[in-house]
Amino acid sequence: MINHNRRKRLLGLLGEHASASVDQLCAWLNASAATVRRDISFLAERNMLTRTRGGAERIEPKRNAFALTGETFQASLERRPAHKRAIARHAAGMCENGETIIINGGTTTFMMAEFLAHKRLKILTNSFLMAERLLTTSENQIIVPGGQIYREQNVILSPFDNDITQHHYASKMFMGIYGLSMLGLMEVDPLLIQAEKRLLGQAEQLIVMADSSKFSRKAGLILCGLNRVSCLITDTDVSDAAVQMMEHAGVQVMTVTPEEEQELVLED
Repeated sequence: MINHNRRKRLLGLLGEHASASVDQLCAWLNASAATVRRDISFLAERNMLTRTRGGAERIEPKRNAFALTGETFQASLERRPAHKRAIARHAAGMCENGETIIINGGTTTFMMAEFLAHKRLKILTNSFLMAERLLTTSENQIIVPGGQIYREQNVILSPFDNDITQHHYASKMFMGIYGLSMLGLMEVDPLLIQAEKRLLGQAEQLIVMADSSKFSRKAGLILCGLNRVSCLITDTDVSDAAVQMMEHAGVQVMTVTPEEEQELVLED
């Protein structure tokens, strides 16, 4: 393996495992200890990893001081894309021309943009990335609230109650969520909770888009109870217990089969 490819692979391994010993890297890369140590030194000098006693560890990216709590949009986008895309396709199929809908920021909801390109809707969204995509690929009418743009999550949020959302009514709101439990929909950031509650107040039906992994995620904040949810779109990997929990709360559950994996490319 030539130097460039081996070093790129080494960084990829640290991305997966956070840290590794020289012996582990030797086995994974099929390289000698001397070669691995030279690669570690080379990459450490360029601030691409941190050298440790007997190995190396990845450098964690610095977090934006104005970022929300929780994972970044890009990190979430790379997780279970086939499941999310299938959910997004089904959700878009529930939209009828002429409707006013609300779509919150998130990776699963963002994937709806591809399938809304030929619709004629009025869409209120706090995802500036979705707004940009729909403006360039569709003839939908797009409305965005005022507020601060949070780059890492690709959402527009305002701390004020009297923003533009209070002047719009929607027949449906499509929402991605951090986690689901018997207590309701869970989120991790208070500002996000505040903004989402304002959007919820303007919609008749709440349609939650959540892949099956969301049932195992816990958070400290409850956005709303399950009684507020009209419908859940999830994937066929969801457990019977999770489905029964939602149906017991009066939520209609729709399951979709994950689509084939494909690379998701964001336009510049």
